[in-house]
Amino acid sequence: MMGKRLDSWVLACLLAIVGASGCATLPDGSVWGENATVAPGWERVRTSALNAARDPHVWVPLAGAAAFQISDWGREVADWAQRETPVFGSQRNAEQWSDDLRSASSIAYATTVLVTPGGDDAGEWRVGKAKGLAVGLAARGATSQVTQGLKHAVGRERPNGSDDMSFPSGHTSASAVNTRLASRNLDAIEMPGTVRRVLDVSLTSLTIGTSWARIEAGMHYPSDTLFGMALGNFLAAFINDAFLGAPASNRSGVMVEAKPRGGAVRFFVVYLRAAKRSGAGQGY
Repeated sequence: MMGKRLDSWVLACLLAIVGASGCATLPDGSVWGENATVAPGWERVRTSALNAARDPHVWVPLAGAAAFQISDWGREVADWAQRETPVFGSQRNAEQWSDDLRSASSIAYATTVLVTPGGDDAGEWRVGKAKGLAVGLAARGATSQVTQGLKHAVGRERPNGSDDMSFPSGHTSASAVNTRLASRNLDAIEMPGTVRRVLDVSLTSLTIGTSWARIEAGMHYPSDTLFGMALGNFLAAFINDAFLGAPASNRSGVMVEAKPRGGAVRFFVVYLRAAKRSGAGQGY
């Protein structure tokens, strides 16, 4: 019941806020998903991978996972969280909430697929949605496969001792890939900047909530969930930007540079170009 209420709330909020945009096409006249391709070209693949790695949604949780892993703090936090359960009240509630929050992230992604600009032609709408959805499903599938592969390769025992599939967190990586894909889809919808920021924060909160719920449930250490978060965000950003063929759009990020006399932090804006150029890279 709790999960159904949460899913309905997420769906209603996204439809109410972004469904009112009324934008039939993207700024270049195309519809969302129209330019999806399996042959984006090496340059776009390389650029998308670099930009994804520089995304704060990737390197911040990755740095956090490393910090927890090289100290005993992660074990102490995990022991305290499953003993005190300060947010969800019990390990059972935390496990249920982790399932519900992961489901809510999936609902959020599916909703943004539906409300992205699809044009007025029914056939064009169906083709664009199908191609765009295929890219998202590829990102979700890749995240699942990599997560499971790492679980079997690492064989880390869970804090509660139930099995040796602790690293990385599958719930968190699944939530992260869904919310990051949803955030990317919001880039295709015209809306006030404040609304966009609220939606982005809300999506990120779903993943953070999933992460903490898994820790309180005794299923993961902080490094497990933080790495899962970084993994899902990276694959979502990389696969979406490389293969969706979206028109040029700006995304900001942060880059840390080493200088001879110290460090520097630069803010940067990345511009991604549509994959559709003179017929090259078209088709799915």
